[in-house]
Amino acid sequence: MLPVSGRILRNFQRLRLSRCNRVQGETKRQMKYILVTGGVISGIGKGIIASSIGTILKSCGLHVTSIKIDPYINIDAGTFSPYEHGEVFVLDDGGEVDLDLGNYERFLDIRLTRDNNITTGKIYQSVINKERKGDYLGKTVQVVPHITDAIQEWVVRQALIPVDSDGVEPEVCVIELGGTVGDIESMPFIEAFRQFQFKAKRENFCNIHVSLVPQPSTTGEQKTKPTQNSVRELRGLGLSPDLIVCRCTTPMEKSVKEKISMFCHVEPEQVICVYDVCSLYRVPLLLEAEGVVGYFKERLNLQFEANSRRLLNKWKEMADRYDRTLEICSIALVGKYTKLSDSYASVIKALEHAALAINQKLEVKYIDSADLEPCRQLDEPVKFHEAWQNLCSANGVLVPGGFGSRGTEGKILAIAWARRQKKPFLGVCLGMQLAVVEFARNALNWPDANSTEFNPDTKYPVVIDMPEHNPGEMGGTMRLGKRRTILKEKNSVLRRLYKDCDYVEERHRHRYEVNPAMRNNFEEKGFHFVGQDVEGERMEIIELDEHPYFVGVQYHPEFTSRPMKPSPPYLGLMLAASGKLQRYLEKGCRLSPRDTYSDQSGSSSPDSEIVDLKLSAILTQE
Repeated sequence: MLPVSGRILRNFQRLRLSRCNRVQGETKRQMKYILVTGGVISGIGKGIIASSIGTILKSCGLHVTSIKIDPYINIDAGTFSPYEHGEVFVLDDGGEVDLDLGNYERFLDIRLTRDNNITTGKIYQSVINKERKGDYLGKTVQVVPHITDAIQEWVVRQALIPVDSDGVEPEVCVIELGGTVGDIESMPFIEAFRQFQFKAKRENFCNIHVSLVPQPSTTGEQKTKPTQNSVRELRGLGLSPDLIVCRCTTPMEKSVKEKISMFCHVEPEQVICVYDVCSLYRVPLLLEAEGVVGYFKERLNLQFEANSRRLLNKWKEMADRYDRTLEICSIALVGKYTKLSDSYASVIKALEHAALAINQKLEVKYIDSADLEPCRQLDEPVKFHEAWQNLCSANGVLVPGGFGSRGTEGKILAIAWARRQKKPFLGVCLGMQLAVVEFARNALNWPDANSTEFNPDTKYPVVIDMPEHNPGEMGGTMRLGKRRTILKEKNSVLRRLYKDCDYVEERHRHRYEVNPAMRNNFEEKGFHFVGQDVEGERMEIIELDEHPYFVGVQYHPEFTSRPMKPSPPYLGLMLAASGKLQRYLEKGCRLSPRDTYSDQSGSSSPDSEIVDLKLSAILTQE
């Protein structure tokens, strides 16, 4: 038996070893935060930079999550006009968020939640709710410390939520702060992160500042003064950038990089040039070539294999394929927000993913649906004839979702033309509902048929509202988020595109639905509802007999489309528009000898094989 002094010494050593192991374990699991800020102008590409950084780190085997901060006072993006802030992106949990979260999900192949989007409205709402409950014990509630503390607590809490299919806790959190440095709306967030950098410790916090380096056409000289001023203002607010990402039209000259380095207090290696490239798929490759992997590994003390680049190799192959593709397939996008392409950002991306998967170069013909209406022929005949010329010359027609009555008659005319001319057609959400209206009017001879959204007193209400999802208050009152759709028809084209799955889970955003009481009238004429919800009450998917591809879906499949895993409805449209759908179906719905779809929901592991895309041999062989 050991003497008392020996037992004490051994217990002390055991306790110290246990504490060291625990500290080492905590250090290994320490979250790394990368804050991305922007200067000079908004819309400079912070979302793409943040997504690309996440992609690079994920290619190294790390689990990465993302948070987007929007300084506006709105609770979420649900009430925005598409012209105000681009499209409203919908998440699995029904969160209506900024379109940049769509970039994160597509680039990183992750599933985010509504709390990954922080707004000033959400922060102030949470603080006011605490104040009303008496959580602050009678203290004066102020921006500092209460608002800034709430921001930091939200970030720390949300960074730990798993976003990958394997359920593993993230190791790196990429945070994008919307707007530009100096905006009055951003000040509480800047102050919050000024404090947060000390709480997280230097080895766990990194700031990337994205700035503009303009190049006036008159001189062709790259100007550094806007970047200098932006960095000076950021440093004056207490944040010093570790990397300065310079957005410019052409590769940055060495002298310009050295000038920015000198005046912005960073090494030349910490000045990164991201110039305009032919496709977004090249941005991660551009950043990787600038050496950011080695910098992050040293700066944040990250543990990974330096030569782990399998995912980036796939991105390079995909980017090269995008550049080599020459055969053009045109799609007429008939909508009401066509003046701003960001209004349909996810739709365009889903089309691009599908086009890339079948070796086609996508050409989108934006058509304002109001220009197709007969009244335009008298008021603006040039726009009328151009709109119809674009529609008639396209290889396929897509009518996306939307709200409001403006332009709906033009959409119905486009759908009628696609149905009669047997032109490949895809209707999404409102596009599907209007396809039902068009068929009722012209095939069922119900000229007054309409949606109650546009004519509450119609004699034939083929589309009706859902009262339980419309309590009369704007924002978050729709049928939102991931819902299951049952695919009952064995011979359905869309079921075959979904790999003969019994059900799919896609994201919804709508207040109106097809009237189930009139279902039989449609199906007697070959207009089939091949997908319903779990209860069998809501019509989710339509298909038309004796048509190469006439499909409508109540959900928004574009939200779950990925660059290496295109959405089946969009893939079907592109295949039909390029004349390859039948061959694809006959070949068992395979893009390559290996099946690249892991499941019906579109999720897969980071190591899932890229679509080989040698379809020319598969789809064109006789």
